[in-house]
Amino acid sequence: MPPSHRVAVIGAGAAGLAATKALLDEGVGVVTYEQGDRPGGLWARDNASGLSPAYPSLHLNTSKGRTEFADFPMPRQWPDYPSADLMAGYLVDYSAEFGLTGHIRFRTAVASVERAEDGWTVTTGTGEKDRYDAVVVANGHNWQPSWPEPAYPGSFDGRQTHAHDYRGPEVFRDRRVLVVGMGNSAMDIAVDASNVARGPVLLSARRGVHIVPKYLFGRPSDATGGALAVLPWRVRQRVAGTMLRLAVGTPQRYGLPAPEGGLFQNHPTISDTILHRLTHGEVAARPGIERLAGDTVVFTDGRSEPVDVIVWATGYRVHIPFLSARWVGDDPERLPLYQRVFHLEDPSLAFVGLMQSTGAALPVVEAQAKLAAAWFSGGYALPAPQEQRRAVDRALRAAVARWGDRRPQMRIDFDRYLVGVAREIAAGRARLRRGARPFTAPAPEGSPV
Repeated sequence: MPPSHRVAVIGAGAAGLAATKALLDEGVGVVTYEQGDRPGGLWARDNASGLSPAYPSLHLNTSKGRTEFADFPMPRQWPDYPSADLMAGYLVDYSAEFGLTGHIRFRTAVASVERAEDGWTVTTGTGEKDRYDAVVVANGHNWQPSWPEPAYPGSFDGRQTHAHDYRGPEVFRDRRVLVVGMGNSAMDIAVDASNVARGPVLLSARRGVHIVPKYLFGRPSDATGGALAVLPWRVRQRVAGTMLRLAVGTPQRYGLPAPEGGLFQNHPTISDTILHRLTHGEVAARPGIERLAGDTVVFTDGRSEPVDVIVWATGYRVHIPFLSARWVGDDPERLPLYQRVFHLEDPSLAFVGLMQSTGAALPVVEAQAKLAAAWFSGGYALPAPQEQRRAVDRALRAAVARWGDRRPQMRIDFDRYLVGVAREIAAGRARLRRGARPFTAPAPEGSPV
């Protein structure tokens, strides 16, 4: 039988591939648009899209057992923390194994996605247009660099670069290097640079984070996550925090600033090597920057240091350039979505991967993809719009209470979320049996949904 609906997927990274597979599994017609020349998205180094931030030393910071797709386990002989290149190959193999590659239009950028009279119109960068019953946005959110805003006072005579553009340590050879940030990329780059730089690499941060080694007590540090998931997050926080302090001590012990909040409130940094380089003096901790002064950086504790290169490892901002503000508002990070998937005003627009997880991304996008596919195939019914809004509001209040005002709409608890999505799919099937309305092709704009 021909597909009952036709859906466009934007992006062929992990999220887009999972969405493509889930939709095909449910008999939905799919066309996937990918700006690059291969599957894999941000994991694919030297992708023609130019958007990948991957570098040679990049590895997973979550273990393979907690990262792999449920439908496509990683090879048993792989290390616990595979490299970026292994991950890129894994996604290529996933695409080939499930027949996804033939549904992807490579080297095809999407210029706009607009609501049409009877669905959605996708326009490519070359002006080609096509109509769909629904759209799944899966373009990722770790490719548009976020720079310090406002910029620090003063001027700097040396080289400034963002972590997104880092490709290897040779650019730091015999240079005095400052890395700004406390995330995983900041730690990787500081460690890489410390092997070739002139003097210790300076690591500056205004706020502290918990640093978790990749192994605790001989096992991957995230291996206990599933077992602890049944506990309230504050109890998990105390248990895991105690284990971490016993194993490696506090960040302050290594000269780093104290974390804001406890473990599981802000995303920890996963690194074995940074603590080693700090204790050996190859990386030196510094507080936040006060100002720039030619070839010198002045820190908030009054110290000043000569610097040749500044690496701003200051993260990324969510950017969905093909959707107008009508659909994503002024700040896509604050976009409310039911189950972090469905647009509240028009659920024929869905998102996969627009979240910030306490754990790995791949199992989350796989679950989101299956939820979206269940809806678009007619096998699941959404709750009433007012119930969706109440659920989103409840989730936001809980996120603010736990994580504060940093991306609260996007935050999810990895284990709880996966359990919740499975329950939601079952609940949606039950709603369908009780007579709730399944997905149908969108009505013209202005018509009752």
